[in-house]
Amino acid sequence: MQGSLRLVNGENGKETVSSNTRTVPGKSWSFRILYFFLIFLVLGLGVCILSMNMIRYFGLRNMVLRESSSLEHCSDNINNLECWLRPPSNLMHNMNDTELFWRATFAPRMNEYPYKRIPKLAFMFLTRGPLPLSPLWERFFRGNEGLYSIYVHSLPAYRANYSRSSVFYGRQIPSQVTEWGKMSMCDAERRLLANAMLDLSNEYFVLLSEACIPVRNFTIVYRYISKSRYSFLGSYDDRGPYGRGRYNKGMEPEVTLEQWRKGSQWFEVNRELALRIVEDKFYYPKFKEFCKPACYVDEHYFPTMLTIEVPRLLANRSLTYTDWSRGGPHPATYGKNDISKEFFDKISGRKMCVYNHRLVFLCQLFARKFAPSALQPLLSLSSEVFGY
Repeated sequence: MQGSLRLVNGENGKETVSSNTRTVPGKSWSFRILYFFLIFLVLGLGVCILSMNMIRYFGLRNMVLRESSSLEHCSDNINNLECWLRPPSNLMHNMNDTELFWRATFAPRMNEYPYKRIPKLAFMFLTRGPLPLSPLWERFFRGNEGLYSIYVHSLPAYRANYSRSSVFYGRQIPSQVTEWGKMSMCDAERRLLANAMLDLSNEYFVLLSEACIPVRNFTIVYRYISKSRYSFLGSYDDRGPYGRGRYNKGMEPEVTLEQWRKGSQWFEVNRELALRIVEDKFYYPKFKEFCKPACYVDEHYFPTMLTIEVPRLLANRSLTYTDWSRGGPHPATYGKNDISKEFFDKISGRKMCVYNHRLVFLCQLFARKFAPSALQPLLSLSSEVFGY
């Protein structure tokens, strides 16, 4: 309710009227809140639009940088052939697997090279951490520079401390956690292959573990692999519970029971087969979904896929000796007390195998599993027994 107050001015007797009308406080604050809300909304929309554009810009920029960093040695002279042939000087990069596999599939389609190409062996070590038998491998590689490359996939948290003079210095690749018997193991193997394929001189790819040793010298290993008409990957039809018994009908129609194969995880493949493994998107989803423990995907994925696709290129055996005679899910491990000349004569035996369509006595070039305690006896025998 409104009213007025009449006042009398003492000097001139005039009356003044003072209104006692009051503004309602609620209405004033409502307008202020609405005002600030509108300002906040406009600012928020502006920040969102700016952020989206920055993400889009920097995301594209990072992709360009990732690709350009792998080819940085060609930036000075793009017309120079040598720069395209030089392998990456630093194995560490920030490409994810999708980008890496795509990049690794870049390959010449002409079999004749316009330069003198010396094919190299890529030795790929799949490890948890350190390589306790590295001194033995150092002896094996000594004096054969230019004929090999080394790649190490370890747990991501592991940091190697090799000296600069070591052949393993700076040879770790960007890695991820792997679990035994699961698809992450095959992912790691594909990751090793893809990184090794970035060097165009690598023609043959050997998968090894930290428990593997070479049982022949480098010259024999190089000649045996490079002269072979086939790649060495075990692939056979096991009709028992640990072969066909692991098959899941969900694999159909990509893989039938009759096509299901089993083989050793440790392989040697040439560049053509390495490319097929890295670029595969047809079989991979089925194995990831339907081959889980007690189906061990690292024993079935590559043997099955390559037997279906290119059986003519497989020797159907591994180059790595492994002893399963003790039973259980893991092969025998040899320690200090097992190592002797007689021991290696026994595991080499007189077993014959097929090499380029003829029978030979030389069947294995590597062996596993050897414990760290076996290192010193192995070093003592390496010259006499292995020839290095």
